[in-house]
Parts: sequence; C-alpha cells; structure tokens
Amino acid sequence: MTWFKPLCLAAAIVSTTAWASDWPAGSTHWGQLPDVKVSKAGLYLTPQQALDMKQNAPQKVALFDVRTRAEAMYVGMASAADALVPYVEHQEIMLDWDDKRGMYKLEPNADFEPEIERRLKAMGLGKTDPIVLICRSGDRSSKAADRLLLSGYTQVYSVAEGFEGDTAKDGARKGQRVVNGWKNAQLPWSYKLDKAKAYFPR
Repeated sequence: MTWFKPLCLAAAIVSTTAWASDWPAGSTHWGQLPDVKVSKAGLYLTPQQALDMKQNAPQKVALFDVRTRAEAMYVGMASAADALVPYVEHQEIMLDWDDKRGMYKLEPNADFEPEIERRLKAMGLGKTDPIVLICRSGDRSSKAADRLLLSGYTQVYSVAEGFEGDTAKDGARKGQRVVNGWKNAQLPWSYKLDKAKAYFPR
C-alpha cells in the first residue's frame, strides 16, 4: 500500500519550513517546534493524523505509546495504540529527583529497542514499515524516534503534541496540559488497560 507516502513527504517538507499551505487543517507549524520535540527524521503527525494513519491501514502501521507504565495506568492510553513500550522508566525505588524537570528521575529503558522489535515481529512488520510514537507531549517520542532511526528504522513518526498536550502559558489554567494533544482532541482513549498491550520488563 502507498497511501501514507504523500503524508511522509509532506511531513518531511513541513519539518524544514515554517509552513506549507497544503498541509492538512489543524496541524502545527512543524518548522517552529521547540528543540525538545525535533527529531532527526523530521516526521511529525498531529494526534488526528496519527489516528487516521493507523485506522486506514491497521495491519501496516504500528502505533506505540512510549510513556512510562505509571502514566498509562493513571493518565490513560490511546485506544488505537498497539502497545506500551516505555522509552524511559522511573527507578524502581524513586529516590532521586530531577531538579530541571521538577519530577522523579527517569532512567533509559534498555529493553526499549528489543521490545519494539518483538512487537513489530508479532505484527508481521519490520524496520521499513511506518511506526508512530506517542508520549506525553512530543519530547520523548522525538528522542525515541532518533534512537530507532540510528538502529535502521526508516519511517518513524513522532506525535508532536503527545497524548496530554502542551501546557497553557497563561490564564486560569496556566501550567495545565489543555492546549492540544490526543486527549484534548477528544480522540478515543481509556483508563482501562489491555494486558496484551502492557509492558512487562524482560
């Protein structure tokens, strides 16, 4: 199937320019993404585009949630996700604090790439098939995309708005994640997790 190729090309073009007039309505100005959301491949999707891509070819596109297990459990998970594959995880005993991020420290998940490979193999997919990654707000998904790119994956998209979206900069809801993202777009999600999609360390 070749339905996703124009989207791939458009994403690559928009990632290097401020705006493309023919980019689908509701998309972000990819050329103006904050550095923490920029991936080396420059392939980005809005939550709606990610859902459309998955629904249009459910057996040909992999959608992975790369947040922590705690986030999926307490914040919910996109119903369309094929699996939870954390890019980073909290320490088993959360004793260390990250002053810069204002949260408990996260550690790289050494099982990230092997788990991606296992999940893809189970789906009959490989390194050249389209993979969509979603995290909280587009930061970790871009880094996870870079990691997969270095390992030979060729079509790794980052959902730049993430599952929860960006924080409001002012107003009554300043600091809350109400700006954009999967949940704020009212796309299908649930607090009820599917064990088959859950991540268990190997």
